[in-house]
Amino acid sequence: MRIYCKTTTRLAVILFILTSLYLSYSHVRKKTNEEENFWLWDTLWSPQEVQTDRLSLNVSVSVLAGVLQQNKKFLTVGLCSVKRKKESYLLDTLQSVFSQSSQKELSEMVVVVHLADFDDNWVKDTVKSISDRFSQQLAQGHLLVIRVAQENYPPLTGLKRNFNDPPDRVTFRSKQNVDYAFLLHFSSSLSQYYIMIEDDVSCAKGFLTAIRHHIQSKGSSPWVTLEFSKLGYIGKLYHSEHLTLLSRFLYLFYQEMPCDFLLSHFRVLLMQSEVIRFKPSLFQHRGIYSSFQGTYNKLKDEDFVEELADNPPADVVTDITAYKDHSPNKAYDQGIEYFWGTSPINEGNFFMVVLHTPVKLSRILIKTGSEDKKDILSSAVVELGETVVRTEGSPKCFGFHKLGVLEGGRFEQRDISGTFHVPVSCLRIRVTDSQLDWVIIQNIQIWTEKQN
Repeated sequence: MRIYCKTTTRLAVILFILTSLYLSYSHVRKKTNEEENFWLWDTLWSPQEVQTDRLSLNVSVSVLAGVLQQNKKFLTVGLCSVKRKKESYLLDTLQSVFSQSSQKELSEMVVVVHLADFDDNWVKDTVKSISDRFSQQLAQGHLLVIRVAQENYPPLTGLKRNFNDPPDRVTFRSKQNVDYAFLLHFSSSLSQYYIMIEDDVSCAKGFLTAIRHHIQSKGSSPWVTLEFSKLGYIGKLYHSEHLTLLSRFLYLFYQEMPCDFLLSHFRVLLMQSEVIRFKPSLFQHRGIYSSFQGTYNKLKDEDFVEELADNPPADVVTDITAYKDHSPNKAYDQGIEYFWGTSPINEGNFFMVVLHTPVKLSRILIKTGSEDKKDILSSAVVELGETVVRTEGSPKCFGFHKLGVLEGGRFEQRDISGTFHVPVSCLRIRVTDSQLDWVIIQNIQIWTEKQN
């Protein structure tokens, strides 16, 4: 604990110095010439200069494709890409970003791709591939492709081997930190918010709208990072006003630890001690082979849902006793929290979602239990009700029809409107066999039938 406190204090002091220097000396200048667009990152005292080993931060960022817009967007989606030994997923990732967004969402978004490989031929070929496939997005200012020349990078060999990583791994992750530092700094004035993804992900439909709703749900509560995936640094959202500081932070500690570790330290240093993560996840890792040596990578986010639930406004009620502040609504509001009910759970107990307005449903997904398969609701039936009577107490629902049963603590059914034609007022989970274990209801997700 003492060592941790000393480390945290030292980081805080260095960050304060870094911030002070930034406010005193740093500004971004943009210029154009007949050949290329550049963003100039003015010289600033770097950590190596503090240690008497001079390393300049006079960096020119080349815009290889796309049109810089004058108006500020709502969201920047930023990603870095390098040459892979096996499959490349960059074009598919970009296709997912654009195809899963409406025209209105695209008008509020800019995607910035940093081609961070030192192979000139690969960069040239990749720019051509992007230009051929996404010419419209480039012309409309929805997509920018940038690069920083190799001579602008700090030393990437002979670095400290923290975590006992082999030298090639240290070089890879250290360069990755610098890649993102340059990307973040370039993106700092493009939009109100910035989200970080990788070049091998797929996106949930309407992710920008979901992000906006989650930001609004925070109200005036301060935050540094909102997370929309549980994997690494995928889906990490920041205020753009913090990007310049974050880019300096990544650059300052580029050889110390991997990027996701540094992002966690940055969040804590800016006084957000707890992770704020939303469910379902909006981004899924799709790559099979890692960008580091092409090794097999099977990481998947189990909380990802490609088509986000509608979850129309509703009251959530239950006769199961909630543990502390794990209230019933937390199973329905699509946040990271959940309902947790204490035992005994008796036959006939219920958990019910009472919709404010009757709707036709197309799909329902219910998940119970913890990630390690504990506190599962073992025996229950899912029912749909047609009529609600609201009194001074809890609302009452009538006219129930059985839809199905939970299996392994889980229930999912699609195409509900094909068998249940009338608008639904209530969804009820009714316990059919008592259990001694407590019960966790992770989430209840409802999709409504869309009008043609």
